[in-house]
Amino acid sequence: MPHYEFYCHACKKTFSKVLTLAEYEEGEVLCPHCGSDNVEQSWSAFYAITSKKSA
Repeated sequence: MPHYEFYCHACKKTFSKVLTLAEYEEGEVLCPHCGSDNVEQSWSAFYAITSKKSA
């Protein structure tokens, strides 16, 4: 499942959440620190976990 990063405008903290695509499309994300729904998705770095080492 994808990880999404969010920024809370109420408490000025960033947090990440693991959401299914259905949950993401619903758009109801609450800040785990203060419970506010005044959050916006922020850009995050993409990373992939693989089983092979790069050469």
